[in-house]
Order: sequence, then C-alpha cells, then structure tokens
Amino acid sequence: MTTHTVLIVDDEPDIRDLLEITLSRMGINTLTAPDVGTARTLLQEHSPQLCLTDMNLPDGNGIELVQWIQQHAPATPVAVITAYGNMETAIESLKAGAFDFVSKPVELPRLRELVSSALKLSEPALAPDTTDDEPGLLLGNSQEIKRLRNQVRKLARSQAPVFISGESGSGKELVARMIHLQGPRRDAPFVAVNCGAIPSELMESEFFGHKKGSFTGATDNKDGLFRSADGGTLFLDEVADLPLAMQVKLLRAIQEKAVRPVGETKEFPVDIRVLSATHKDLPALVQNGDFRQDLFYRINVIELAVPALRDRPDDVKLLANHILGRIAREYECEPATLTAEAIARLQAYNFPGNVRELENILERAFTLCDAELIGENDLHMGNAPIIADSRSSADADEARNNGGASNVPEGEMDLEGYLETIERTAIEKALEATRWNKTAAAKRLGISFRALRYRLKKLGME
Repeated sequence: MTTHTVLIVDDEPDIRDLLEITLSRMGINTLTAPDVGTARTLLQEHSPQLCLTDMNLPDGNGIELVQWIQQHAPATPVAVITAYGNMETAIESLKAGAFDFVSKPVELPRLRELVSSALKLSEPALAPDTTDDEPGLLLGNSQEIKRLRNQVRKLARSQAPVFISGESGSGKELVARMIHLQGPRRDAPFVAVNCGAIPSELMESEFFGHKKGSFTGATDNKDGLFRSADGGTLFLDEVADLPLAMQVKLLRAIQEKAVRPVGETKEFPVDIRVLSATHKDLPALVQNGDFRQDLFYRINVIELAVPALRDRPDDVKLLANHILGRIAREYECEPATLTAEAIARLQAYNFPGNVRELENILERAFTLCDAELIGENDLHMGNAPIIADSRSSADADEARNNGGASNVPEGEMDLEGYLETIERTAIEKALEATRWNKTAAAKRLGISFRALRYRLKKLGME
C-alpha cells in the first residue's frame, strides 16, 4: 500500500499540530513548514502528493505559494485554508490554480473529504502527462480541439467551479463529462440537469429534494439532484434559464455545501463539484439584472469556451465517420461511407446547430440513402428535413377518398406519438402484405431497405 505525504504550511503551531494529528489518523505522512520559503524547499526535496497552506504567512501568502507550485511542482495539488466567510479570497485561490479550499475553523470531516479527493490525483490514471492527447469524448485533430482537451485535463485536477460557454449543439455537456471522468470524482455520480426543462414550481424539490407529505403529491422522500450527485459532479446546463428566486437558493446551497429538502427542518451536507453552461450571454444577463451577479461570480470561477464546429472544419470528416459508425452499430446496419463531394459539402457548411446538427443531417442521410454511399444530394443540408412517405398505397387511397384528411385527434395531442402510430401501422401492413419480406416491404413503402431497418429498430418492431 502506497503511503502518501502531505505538506502542511501554517505559521500557527496549534493549527499544524491539529492537521498533523488528523492526517496521521488517516495513515498519511506529514511534513510541516511555518513559511513560504521553507515550504518551497520541502516541495523540491520531497515532492509531496498534496500541499495544505494557510493564506497569511510571515514571508508571503497562500496564493503566491499556489502560483509557485503551478510553475515548479504542477503535479502537486494545493489546497488553501482561508478565513471564515472570505469567499473572495477562496475564489482568488481557485483562479490561481488551487485544487480546493477549506475555511477556518477547519471542519475535520470536510478536511478529510478534501484530502481523500486530492490524493486520488496521484493515481496513475490521473497523473499529468504532457504528451498524452487521448481524445476521449472530444474528437478532433484541429488546434482548437487540442487546446480544449488540454484545458479540460488541467481543470479536471481542480475542484474549482467551471462555467462552460458555447453555442447550442457545440458539445458543452461532453466537455463537462470529460472534466468529471478525468478528475478524482470519476467513480462518483455525474448528474446533468437542464435548468430550462424544470417547471419553476418544482425546481426546489428537484434540486434539493423533499420530505414525504411536505406537499400534495409528495408520497415518498426524495433526495433531489444535489444529494444524488453527492461525492461527484453536478452539471447545470442552461443555467441562465433559472428564475431569480431559485438563483438565490442555488447560491446558498453552493456556498454552504448543504441543502434543506422541502418540508425538512435540518440541512444535509453535500460534497459536489458544480459545472455549469449556457449558450446565452451570461454577463449581459447580469448587466440587465436577469441573473444574479453573486451567483455568476460563484459559478464562473474559471470560464471554458467550446469552439463552434464552423471554427474547426478539418474535424468534420473525423466526426462524421464516427457518427455514422455509431448509427450503424445502434441500428445494427451496415456502415455507410461519405463520398468526397459529401465531405466537401459538409466542410463548407456553416453549421449553425454545430455537432448536434451534423448528427441530425447524417442520421437522416443514413436512413434515406439507397446504397452504402452517402452522396452530396443525400445530405439535404440547409433544407427542411425530407420525410419519406411511409404510408402504404391503401392508406394513401383512403386519405384521398377523405379529401386528404386523416383521423387527427381534437384538442391537445402527442404529435410524436401520433406520428409513430401512423408509421407503425403502415409498416405492419406492408410487412403483412409481403409475408414479412423486409426487402419487398421496403419497396412497397417507397423507402430503402436501410431506412426500413432503421425504422424497425427505432420503433422496437424487430
């Protein structure tokens, strides 16, 4: 079993003793230093797996030591001990590169959590490697994506809140997931939530949970998203869509590292890393009073910009082939190949919807092309989606006899479900008419065999 070493930097002997005793009970060796100068010498001589430093030291401060460690011992994470309630100093230390912070008076359970999390960074899988450019979920060979992957690796070694900015469909959630997977919380939950998709009246319950019987419909206790992510990462997508009342409660939960479920009288501690994202201009929303400035500063300790797909056209071919391979595996079909003309067309396209739009274009082309090759004309880019008429000739005759009308239900309806029912019925009739010969059924429906296979898989009819 590997024994870890932690360097404690504090000019108060009582604090050093308290930290030494706590860490020794965790089976950790300790080194101590009363000032920045001694700390630098010990860091160079012993290469400890973690440095815990006070903010105020006789010959400097903790942030100066953080900056020195970033330059001379980047493999050593450093956590800063700050004065109680001094959030500005804590945020400044995180921006300088600190792994995390803990406030005085030091709460020992919180300290033990921080130390355990930081020491995971010394594991081989999380050790820094300047030559490694494993793409993971972030595919591409362009300088823009390589720079992003490098930033993600660095941020994964910190607990600082990260605000991920970028256009819709550019892959902000993938970036958040990679930060989580490459960091010390990788074995704990990654919980992603779209803040714009939760009704405002349910937000508090969704985020913080509720106690059974606290309101009508609360038939059981519910943990909520914060407690579900305990020990891991909570990703707040489209955070700009949070109403102001919820922003206040979210800020308190992040600062206090605790939540109070609806109907409860006590708070529950949570240990999470918060990542957030939006495609909106958050500083402009702060300026207009639509987003709280104090919450903005709390979640935007470090900003990470995700490049648009149009800014890295050289990655389009690689991404397209990866997406087509995934679609083929998902629907158990033979993979399709893009022609040179199709690739050129994709690379020249502006992609307002970014990678998500590329996925949609390729999925549609995959299902509608007749051969194993996807040509330029199969892409239908910049146009409304072309939907193959999957009604059988009998259905078409019936529609014509009814003056083109169909049995559309009155009032509110589930459009997706309604269209799926029509499609399912048409396919079933075509298969029955051809005695379940899929090739003949596809011809009867006026679609390719590939398109039929895709629809059968999508509708769960295989």
